[in-house]
Amino acid sequence: MSFIFFFVSLPLCAQKQWTMQECIDYAMQNNITLQKARLSQQSAVEDVKGSKGALLPTVSASANQSLGYRPWQNSGITTVTNGTVNTKVDKTYLNGSYGVNAQWTVWNGNKNTNNVKLSKLSGQQAELEVTETANSIQERIAQLYVQILYLDESVKVSKASLETSKKNEERGKEMVEVGKMSKADLAQLTAQRATDEYNVVDGEAQKANYILQLKQLLELTGDQAFSVAIPQTTDEQALAEIPSLQNVYQQALLTRPEIENSKLAIESSELNVKIAKAGWLPSLSLSGGFSTSTNSLSGSGWGNQMKTNFNSQAGLTLSVPLFDGRQTRTSVNKAKIQRQQAQLNLQDQQKTLYQTIEGYWLDANTNQQRFRAAQTTVESEQQSYDLLSEKFNLGLTNIIELMNGKDKLLQAQQNRLQSKYQTILNQQLLRFYQGDFSTSSITK
Repeated sequence: MSFIFFFVSLPLCAQKQWTMQECIDYAMQNNITLQKARLSQQSAVEDVKGSKGALLPTVSASANQSLGYRPWQNSGITTVTNGTVNTKVDKTYLNGSYGVNAQWTVWNGNKNTNNVKLSKLSGQQAELEVTETANSIQERIAQLYVQILYLDESVKVSKASLETSKKNEERGKEMVEVGKMSKADLAQLTAQRATDEYNVVDGEAQKANYILQLKQLLELTGDQAFSVAIPQTTDEQALAEIPSLQNVYQQALLTRPEIENSKLAIESSELNVKIAKAGWLPSLSLSGGFSTSTNSLSGSGWGNQMKTNFNSQAGLTLSVPLFDGRQTRTSVNKAKIQRQQAQLNLQDQQKTLYQTIEGYWLDANTNQQRFRAAQTTVESEQQSYDLLSEKFNLGLTNIIELMNGKDKLLQAQQNRLQSKYQTILNQQLLRFYQGDFSTSSITK
């Protein structure tokens, strides 16, 4: 799967700015956890090949050459040459043996055949685990990226609030000089300006922390420059229709790899039961081979010995299990328990999936309602603060009312931003679980 978030990229500066899709693409190639999962998948592919190889006969060739020594050998080989009788006693001699043997399991209760099926299922599960890991990484990138977008706008709001605080402080200094404000009130304006400065620094620090987490997820080293592209987002995105909970869940049941993986685990457990039961069944194997040998003490030549000592054989072996100390019964019972566990794991995965989707759906709806309310609150608080500012400049209101009005406006603005981005994030996560990638657009 691919988690497609279409962001409108801003013009790039000298330093590369990463869009969300670029972050995802890079992570899919470089994340170490994902690379490990791919290696496990490759290992599973080799297991499939190995199980298929077990269906074939095994053939081996052997050759042995040994040196022997008989220290008390008295007799030897007697030959007559030109009427002269010669006797040669060899106390050392060479033995040679050569052979080729083959072994083939014709039938063993379909154990080998079921092992092939089991290894194929394991290979499919390993592939699904790669997809699960990739999905988890994409989901985390989305959460970090949207959090960075929220904090970027949050810092802008804090900076705007800081500018207002600075202006109020300057205005307060002027009013102190003309005797319209006490130094105590001015001190409160200064304290608020310092608080706004702290909020800016704190927001920047939080944003830097999320960028660092995103950078680490991409396996970028500390000395590599990294900057996130900040696209424009609209209120309409947060107000878009939220997908139906049941529709998302039903689609997720069909597409999510963790559900398919759990179903394959049940199939694997069924095969394990059959493999275990094969321990009660007879097995049939075919064997054959040929061999020959040589000895330096023989009167025949090496070639003649190889021919005369040649031997071939073939055999069929039937093995019937009678009593194995209850090992097969134990294996069968444990395989059945594993099957029950796999069935429960599927139910647990389905339950977890529903809870996850329901959580995103509730968050999306709750934050969308909060966003609507926050829009009205921001407009109301902005109007209220504008009136308080005018009164303050005219000396018609006190510093406490002005600061309270500013705090309420800042809180309303932050609530609006937070609910906006949380709604957008949860909407996109719902579409991600639904498998709807072509229309999941952040910007329109």
